Parts: sequence; C-alpha cells; structure tokens
Amino acid sequence: MLNEQDLMVARALAAESRDNSPGGSPGPLRKNPLSGVIDKLNTFRRTRSLNAPSPIQQFGPCGRIMKNSAMVMQIQDPASQRLTWYKPPLTVLVIKKIHDATIITPFVQLVHWLVNDKSMVVFVEASVLEDRILSEYGNFNAVKERLMTFRAGTDDLTDKIDFIICLGGDGTLLHASSLFQQSVPPVMAFHLGSLGFLTPFEFNNFQEQVMNVLEGHAALTLRSRLQCVVLRKSTEDNKNKKKPTTILVLNEVVVDRGPSPYLSNIDLFLDGKHITSVQGDGLIVSTPTGSTAYAVAAGASMIHPSVPAIMVTPICPHSLSFRPIVVPAGVELKISLSPDARNAMWVSFDGRNRQALQHGDSLYVTTSVYPVPSICALDQISDWFDSLAECLHWNVRKKQKQMDELSDVTQSSSDTLDEIDNHDERRADT
Repeated sequence: MLNEQDLMVARALAAESRDNSPGGSPGPLRKNPLSGVIDKLNTFRRTRSLNAPSPIQQFGPCGRIMKNSAMVMQIQDPASQRLTWYKPPLTVLVIKKIHDATIITPFVQLVHWLVNDKSMVVFVEASVLEDRILSEYGNFNAVKERLMTFRAGTDDLTDKIDFIICLGGDGTLLHASSLFQQSVPPVMAFHLGSLGFLTPFEFNNFQEQVMNVLEGHAALTLRSRLQCVVLRKSTEDNKNKKKPTTILVLNEVVVDRGPSPYLSNIDLFLDGKHITSVQGDGLIVSTPTGSTAYAVAAGASMIHPSVPAIMVTPICPHSLSFRPIVVPAGVELKISLSPDARNAMWVSFDGRNRQALQHGDSLYVTTSVYPVPSICALDQISDWFDSLAECLHWNVRKKQKQMDELSDVTQSSSDTLDEIDNHDERRADT
C-alpha cells in the first residue's frame, strides 16, 4: 500500500540510478539530436491563433470599453500550450483497463521498460495486481515487487505523481481525472480500448513516444473540468446539516428523473437569474470534452476542447423549441427541483456517484480551475478531427460522381428522350 517513507526511498533510489547510468546522463532526459531544430522552429512566430482576435476597444468617435482593473486572467493561445518539466519526472502512474486480457502484454512491457530501463517509480492500483489474468502472466512477477500500490478513495495521490499513462479506452482517462480532485499531472493516453476518442496514441512504438514526452516535446490540450457542488437542505435546528459535496467531472454532470414515471421538473439558474424550467427526462451539463459523449447523443453540437464554454443539453424535453445552448465558461449554474415537481431528481457525475436530490437541495456547477492536461499525439486540431473521423465517422458519405463519369448516362438519357419524342410524333401523324 501507499507509504510516504517508501515513496521517499523509491524516489531517492530512482534518482541515484539515473545519476549512475552509463555516460552519467539522466535516463529519460537524453539529448535529442533534433532538439536544435525544434528550438529553432519554436522561435518562429505563429501566424494563426486558436483564440479569436482581441476586439478593438473603441466604438465610433466617442464610445469605448471602460477599463477594468479587476481583470482576473489572461487567456493564453491554446496552440502555444506545450509541456515542459522544471525537474525530471520520477514517478509515473500507470492506469490500465482491468479484466481485459488484450492489455496484459502492453501493460507488462510498459512497466518493465519504465522500471528497468528508465529507473522510474511506477504506481498502479492494488486492484490491478489482484487481477487473476495478470497473476497468471509469468514474466510479471520479476517486477511486481518493485511497484507502488494504492487504493482509489483511500490513499491520497496529491503531489506524489509526476506523470500519468493510460492503457485502455476513454474510461481510463475519466478514471485518472476522478483520482485527482485538484491539480492533475500530465496524462498520456494509449488507444487500447473500444472507442478511443480521448486516447490519441498508438502503442506500437511506445518507447519513442514516451521518451518524447519525458523530454518535453509535446503539445497539450487543457481539458476543462466542471466543479459540481451538492448543497443539501438543512433542517430548522441545523442538527442534521451536511457539508457540501464537491466533485470535479471531465465529461458531464447528468440530472434525470431516475426510476420515476413522471417528467422531471427542474429549475435552471445562471448567475442567480432563473433561465428556464426543464420538463422532460432531464438535463446534461457538459464540458467541451463531454460534448462528444452523452451530449452529442442527445442532439448537442460538438465543441473543440480548447473552447472555454459550458454546454447545457435537455434530455427528451417535452417541448419542440428547447434546443441545447452554450454559455460562457465563467458562469455559475444552479439546478434545483421546481416547487411543483412530483418527484425527486437524480444526479450522476461522469456516470458515477449517483444520488438523489430532494426539494430544497441544490446543485451548483461552474468551470474548475484544475483542467486535465491531455498530451497530444500531433496537435490540438489534428488530434480532435482525427478522432471525429475515426471514432464517430463524422461526415462520412459516398462522394458525388464527377461530370465526366456521368456523361455516358446523360447521353443515353438524351437518346431515350429523343426516341420517345419521335414515337409520339409518329403516333400523332397516324
């Protein structure tokens, strides 16, 4: 199990092993022969930005935006977000899809390489080592005793992990997000699952790809998360007052009618203003990353993960005009039962922690300051559109034939029409 003293010893041993490596050069931070070329390329000024251009602040001869000294942030161009290490990473968390025999061999290969070749401290969940399929893999026993283990929900990983590697599908990235309810280490996700929309890396040449990341040659997509706070109704004497529950989600928070046969009747507020009441099966509040998950299945648009926004999508609304909406990322949404609602509402966070909300309970949702730094295989744009094409088959259809391919068909159609006209003329003459 996770032990602070053992972790300190493991870090020291890993650092010593690197210092004593052949040539005296650090293991994972070997000199890249292309680093000089990369540095020169990085000095070139970008000609395009993923951010919209900054608007002119004067309107006509007299009007202008009032200067505000309380500006809270400056938005960096997402295309310039790249990973860098201010000290060499020593600890890596490997998350694998459990009960999947096809991932056993890649998992063992990766762990062996990280421990033996790169002298890194490798963390895995205790439940992974308890997997019966893995215990029957003979080559794994040699490295098993050198792994650090922990249990989700029991052990705190804060400030203990430098780097995360996911082996599996999108669920492994969601699980990594749930393990870190504050700052998240950089995440590198390998596509070894079913869909793989959030996992851009192929495992074939994992050594080279991991080395590029360890050397700091990688672009990042900062996937925003939603901070969800459940505030329970307190009794008059406040004896049963419960502390607010705070959960960060990467995809979405879903409010629905649960097992009740009645419509949900939910009030939606935005920064304290009542926006609408939802009558239907429920409501999806999603991040841009989650817009391609449950939300798109409910009819929402797909939003690039670098767009600062929150999407609100109704689930089967009993209205022909209730369309999904996109609101600014900085607003605070409040969701509660309408006073005349016939039943409770149920809420789930990235498909987990499902619980009922009664009259007087409230759910507050806003964008968290702790995103998930997802490492790109290529860049923010290429990765996203590749996923749209490969996983969702976005805009796939048969191509229209060119005109020269239709010339024969057109000519034969004209000949047929001429024959019909001639036949009609002959009948008219008789």
